[in-house]
Amino acid sequence: MTVLNMVHYPLKVEMTKPQPQKIPLVFFRSAAGTEPVRDWLKDLDEHERHAIGLDLMRVQWRWPVGMPLCRPMGQGLWEVRSDLPSHRIARVLFCAYRGQLVILNGFIKKTRKTPDNELALARKRQKELEQ
Repeated sequence: MTVLNMVHYPLKVEMTKPQPQKIPLVFFRSAAGTEPVRDWLKDLDEHERHAIGLDLMRVQWRWPVGMPLCRPMGQGLWEVRSDLPSHRIARVLFCAYRGQLVILNGFIKKTRKTPDNELALARKRQKELEQ
């Protein structure tokens, strides 16, 4: 008597990749109801707005993101680094808060070092969120 070993091959099994999760991105809103970073963005040239928007979208879909796009600034504050088509450099400062990325401040960088007043403003707004 002959015993046959049967090997069962599974039918085609499709592996699904986990879908990336989009983290909500919101603009800081002051007690008066204004959104200063949104207003700053609206004042920029359309191509500059588009470049910053693409970088913010990358952060939204790929968080956590490291250099060269994102850099930690300490105390839960992060910086998005955008090179603009006009050969200027923009920075957008944000924090993660209650499952959202909150845009706290944005500015055109003019020196190598991030200006202390821009960091202070972002930290002030961050504290306002947490109160």
